[in-house]
Amino acid sequence: MMILVGGEKGGSGKSCLAQNLAVHFARNKNAIVLMVDCDPQRTTSDWIQARNSDPSLPAINCIQLYGKIRNDLLSLGQHYDYVIVDCGGQDNLALRAAMSVADHVIIPLRPKRRDLKTVPHMEDMLSTCKMVNPKMIASFVITQCPSLPNQAGRILEAKEVCSSYGINVLSAVTFNRNIYDDSEEQGSSVIEIDPSGKAAAEMIAIAEELMAMKPDNAHEFN
Repeated sequence: MMILVGGEKGGSGKSCLAQNLAVHFARNKNAIVLMVDCDPQRTTSDWIQARNSDPSLPAINCIQLYGKIRNDLLSLGQHYDYVIVDCGGQDNLALRAAMSVADHVIIPLRPKRRDLKTVPHMEDMLSTCKMVNPKMIASFVITQCPSLPNQAGRILEAKEVCSSYGINVLSAVTFNRNIYDDSEEQGSSVIEIDPSGKAAAEMIAIAEELMAMKPDNAHEFN
């Protein structure tokens, strides 16, 4: 299965989500996982380097690919249980190529107006790629949510904006927690640092919700 974590907006936690999903599948599902870093900032590659320097952490394979990567991804998908593709926060060849072959496309967005402004363009891009890759299931996930109860309306509003474009929005969200930054800095994951913690539960909920979706249940784009 190929999962693309991408989008047009930087800073929404794409690499963090991709890394934690990779750890979840490798650790909790005993899967053979490959991470593909398509971000010129090399966030996931740096995370892997930090991870490999800690012998207590199980190794996860990672390669870097850029540009026209469709054929490379098709080939890699035959050799791993999960291929997790981490694309940077911009519309580029690698993002569109990955969309053309991915089983799941996850687009993290913060519940902020500047993030939500990218939704129309993402819907247009997804609609185009869906014609090439009809099996693709695309979902927005709201990340880095404020935890104050009086901010719940902001999260709901963000979900409604995304849904209004006919694209699935995950019920699961992530909240703004320091453990996400701390784990990434260490080459680890929230699932490993605190397996019973709230952040780990958020990541596992996202993974389980994704795995429960089938192409027949996917939203049709207008």
